[in-house]
Amino acid sequence: MLTISRLAAYAGVTVRAVRHYHKIGLLPEPRRDRSGYRSYDAAAVVRLIRIRTLADAGVPLARVQELLDAGEEEFADGVEEIDEDLRAEIRRLQDTRRRLARLAAGDHLALPQSVVDYLDRLRDLGMKEQYIAMERDAWIMMAAQVPDLIDAVIVKKHEALQHPDMLELYRVVNDALDWPEDDPRITDVVDILERIMVAAVQAGEAGAYGLDDDLVHLMDAAVLDFSPGAERIMALLEDRGWKGWTRIERIPADRLDQLGRPTSAAPAEELDRAVDDQQGEGPGTGEHPALGRRPAAAQ
Repeated sequence: MLTISRLAAYAGVTVRAVRHYHKIGLLPEPRRDRSGYRSYDAAAVVRLIRIRTLADAGVPLARVQELLDAGEEEFADGVEEIDEDLRAEIRRLQDTRRRLARLAAGDHLALPQSVVDYLDRLRDLGMKEQYIAMERDAWIMMAAQVPDLIDAVIVKKHEALQHPDMLELYRVVNDALDWPEDDPRITDVVDILERIMVAAVQAGEAGAYGLDDDLVHLMDAAVLDFSPGAERIMALLEDRGWKGWTRIERIPADRLDQLGRPTSAAPAEELDRAVDDQQGEGPGTGEHPALGRRPAAAQ
């Protein structure tokens, strides 16, 4: 007959584990000898070894009793079911590890891969991390509200990077991050922005993407906080007849005439209708080109 410490040693477990198995009913408690000590026989050793083997194999203790008492066929079925559960848990843990690895890269928190790839492309263009952080935060807000649209918008953003005006805008914005609000070069930024906004209207890409007013205001505020010259840029655009930033609320027809009418791909009557829609329906009918063919600074 064995004491509890000898039983534990034979089975390769701790005395504490033996007591726990007693407590949850996996291992019956033996009678005590005349001295009051538990006394274990060979059957207890065998059962404890089987418990340890199942536990080491990953079988939850809650199911060990079921397998210990099962027949051969029931045992096989039970093991198969536990194996399926473990496979599912492994997949979940692997997915968690992948997410953690992406988070370690810095930009993956709350962002789809398409946006992360786009931000990496901006880095390749030489954009400063100060700008990347601002655009990343804007995408996080967008992805939370209109996740189904993000990939399509990103396609437009990649296409826009093939346009010389957009590349020039990024270059100037990168240099302008710390310009004071009275820097004369801000007019150059406004000129580029306006050309891009006109091109967006001409292409029929100034329509709304379903952003609600609160999100529009948040994104506008983020732009204003981004750079000392941002507020002046918006003021100069309004002087030229434009209204709105994240979402274009007014399109100046005279500026469109001055800067050029659309090509045959976007007939003049379509542009006139877009202008009428923007000016007649008021806020919420249009959007700044940065959500489609838009300048990145609007993000």
